[in-house]
Amino acid sequence: MKKFEKIGLGGGCHWCTEGVFVSLRGVEKVDQGWIAGSAPHDTFSEAVIVHFDPAVISAEDLIAVHLETHASTVNHGLRHRYRSAIYAFSDQDRVRFGGILDDLRTGFSAPLVTEVVMFDHFRASPPEYQDYYRTDPNRPFCQNYISPKLRALRRRRPEVLSEEAVRALTEEVP
Repeated sequence: MKKFEKIGLGGGCHWCTEGVFVSLRGVEKVDQGWIAGSAPHDTFSEAVIVHFDPAVISAEDLIAVHLETHASTVNHGLRHRYRSAIYAFSDQDRVRFGGILDDLRTGFSAPLVTEVVMFDHFRASPPEYQDYYRTDPNRPFCQNYISPKLRALRRRRPEVLSEEAVRALTEEVP
């Protein structure tokens, strides 16, 4: 029986974040919505909960993809809505994710604004927004924001993409 782990990720629009992470190998499901962490990060912010098989994809790969697919070095004016965070569900994961984040910092030319935050609450998006990318990847929003992130991942980290995602990107009309 597979043992799944989970990690919360926020930083940009939850449609984009969900679209990226449902496209990765080893991801069982992605819950899209808003996460509130422990104080002082206890307001809700757009985020996802990624349920993954660590035998297929590591937390290190998930965090690296997360940092590369949102503005993880920019403290812009919408951070109240798009908190750049990695949400941990246990103290052990908080320490582990913090170590991973520290190791990955050296790969960026500017300081990361992303923080590891303890998870507190989740509120799901309305059903009509769930699985937004896969239900209609031809929506203008998907074509303008999610597909470019997936194409960049295909160039930089092709090993993390699922076969379904690679096939969909191959079939895309440029």
